[in-house]
Amino acid sequence: MSNYDRKKTFLLPSIGDVLFITIFLIIALYSGKSLLNDGDTGYHIRAGEYMLRTHSIPHHDMFSFLSPPLPWTAHEWLSEVIMALVHQAYGLTGVVIFFAFFLALSCFLLFKMMQKEDCDILVALFVVILVGGAAQLHWLARPHVFSLVIMVAWYYILDLYQYRGRNHLFLLPLIMIPWANLHGGFMGGFILLGAYFLGNLLDSFFSHGEGRTEGLRRLRGLGLAILACLAASVVNPYGLHILLFPFQLTSSKDLMDGVSEFLSPNFHEYYIKYFELLLFVLLATVGLSRFKLNLVEMILVLLFTHMSLFSARYIPLFAIIVAPIIAKRLNQVLRESDSGFARFLKQRSCNIAAIDACTTGYFWPLAAIGAVVVMVYSGRINFQFNPKIKPMAAIEFLKREQIPGNMFNNDEFGDCLIYAAAPKYKVFIDGRLDMYGADRLKEYFNVTAFKPGWEMILEKYRISWIIFPADATLSRHLLIHPEWKLIYADKVTNIFVKNVPQYRYLMEKYPNVRPAVLDDKKDEA
Repeated sequence: MSNYDRKKTFLLPSIGDVLFITIFLIIALYSGKSLLNDGDTGYHIRAGEYMLRTHSIPHHDMFSFLSPPLPWTAHEWLSEVIMALVHQAYGLTGVVIFFAFFLALSCFLLFKMMQKEDCDILVALFVVILVGGAAQLHWLARPHVFSLVIMVAWYYILDLYQYRGRNHLFLLPLIMIPWANLHGGFMGGFILLGAYFLGNLLDSFFSHGEGRTEGLRRLRGLGLAILACLAASVVNPYGLHILLFPFQLTSSKDLMDGVSEFLSPNFHEYYIKYFELLLFVLLATVGLSRFKLNLVEMILVLLFTHMSLFSARYIPLFAIIVAPIIAKRLNQVLRESDSGFARFLKQRSCNIAAIDACTTGYFWPLAAIGAVVVMVYSGRINFQFNPKIKPMAAIEFLKREQIPGNMFNNDEFGDCLIYAAAPKYKVFIDGRLDMYGADRLKEYFNVTAFKPGWEMILEKYRISWIIFPADATLSRHLLIHPEWKLIYADKVTNIFVKNVPQYRYLMEKYPNVRPAVLDDKKDEA
């Protein structure tokens, strides 16, 4: 190859590069604010800062006013420390860009995984785009993003072992050590290992001769990997408890039924359309292809489809797992078809793959990252919690007026209060719903639903002021309740104080506050 050809190859981006750059830049330049739609980002950052400041891993809560402090399993402590370090250097903008990189990386690695399996390049690209669309509902600046990247690598190692006889299982326990400290999604690694183990167990049971011998050999390797990963997972500040924590979390009916991301996907929501399309493509390819599912694939499809239909938070994992399975069958259908459309696609794929094979290095992804970093430094990119959906203006009001006493708030507002007003203000509840437990969740829901005894719950916790979403039922009820007075209102947040002498000065200072929701309705009329 000539020097000119080498220069052309170095400067030409591969399809994988283009995929990474497109996703990364779309998030960094356009939709990055959506990564802050969940207030949990705020408490993760402050928790990480607490650990950096105290040089310790917390075992008890420090953000709520509940006494004595509740036991807290900070199972995502390593993610929180990383987020705090990024935040200290670059603020919330840096946190968004940091997670944009990992989201783009997860799609890039999935694409490369399918390329390594000799998948048609256009088929692989189509499937990864579907995966990205389906996973988008959980594209948030939170620790689970680490699990998406690790899951792809984990899946690839198991696929190499299962289908190509390449044993890199020794890497799994090395990966498990950081994963178990980054996010509870490490249990997904055990689920994958279990699926491969069960599939090979059934295969060896029903096979004979060389097939059984090969199945038993793989079983031994997978069994040793499971034991090694179990040992690796307890290398964390909480020891064996970290293995029990996910089961305690998912066994709480109040938590699973009360948190939106734990609920089944709502197919009336627009962001589910990619998941629905991915399901249809899976059904069509499995049903029409002569390349039938093997036992491992069948277990993976049934298990992760069930998980995604049971809880929307598992949709990204489902998308990652079914992607290579779909791609294999689409690839087979394309190869066996002799239609004009199929010939056209195969010719285009062949041409693109030939060009793609001439590319080398990662110049363009690095250039994109460098350009974004420069824009962050210059202030051209800036991300903050959106004041149109978060109570940021109300929190500034609180800090200015220094309202005393115990608050009642919802969990999303609690996360933002921890980020913007801790330790001055301590919350009633926040995104760590597993820590608060079923009993307190019941009390919280009893208050928000005005069930008998709701006022006694407020008395129990000596609640003297309430900060809540302006369009919530609780806010509307308190507007007509004689014991509560509205002192602040915007389109996002209402703040009420108890009608007692302690807050008389605030009621006199803000005597005629009107709910912004009512003003909006008046304008609409």
